[in-house]
Amino acid sequence: MAHKFEIYKDKAGEFRVRFKYNSEVIFSTEGYSSKASAKNAIESIKKNGPDAPTDDTTSA
Repeated sequence: MAHKFEIYKDKAGEFRVRFKYNSEVIFSTEGYSSKASAKNAIESIKKNGPDAPTDDTTSA
């Protein structure tokens, strides 16, 4: 599979989610205290992401 979500624990012991495409990390989330919260973040991204607008702050 070329893309996937990954749940992992950071050095502080918090759960984080990263999205990988062809083994490259595209983004990662803030830390969560529980794995369930990390899973909820994934579901929120899947649900709300497709319709999210692009905010280009580089435009004058």
